[in-house]
Amino acid sequence: MDVPASAWPAPLWIVAGPPGAGKSTVARLLLARLDPVPALLDKDTMYGSFVAATLEAAGHSPGEREGPWYDEHIKVHEYAGMTATAREIRSYGCPVLLSGPFTQQIHDAGRWRSWVADLGGGTVRLVWVRSDAATLRQRLIVRASGRDSGKLADFAAFTGRMRPDKAPAAPHTVIDNRLTAAVPLEDQIAALIAGTFA
Repeated sequence: MDVPASAWPAPLWIVAGPPGAGKSTVARLLLARLDPVPALLDKDTMYGSFVAATLEAAGHSPGEREGPWYDEHIKVHEYAGMTATAREIRSYGCPVLLSGPFTQQIHDAGRWRSWVADLGGGTVRLVWVRSDAATLRQRLIVRASGRDSGKLADFAAFTGRMRPDKAPAAPHTVIDNRLTAAVPLEDQIAALIAGTFA
């Protein structure tokens, strides 16, 4: 018996990289070129206000968005919710674009394979937004968001956890968004789309 094409999960794009790398910009440029347009699931849009309320209720600083306590009590639930939501949307035939750091998932090959399975398998494309410490520091300062205060307060620890210069262990395409990038983002995205659908 043949399984209808609609039974397979729709394609999934994952735009990953450290906070301040430019994931939202890359996601916006991808969404403008993809047809059909994927449903965007952005971590900050989905969970920003919930995280702020949880941090306040637990007596933590609103800028404490990194570290062991955050990972154990908040991030695990953010990522589980995003994963379940993406899987469900894809199961109905709608492509999805996830945007978030996903640092642990992309830098461990075994964890990546497990996450792809949790996301529903099928076609999963990782787009890694490459950055560096100088770029991240400048962008975090310029955007002046309270959620970045903890990152800037201990910037060395933040960049150590984020590994902005270390390429993912998972199969990926690099989009270079460092201040020193030689090719404009729009041209890199155009090349990515052309190469994907050639």
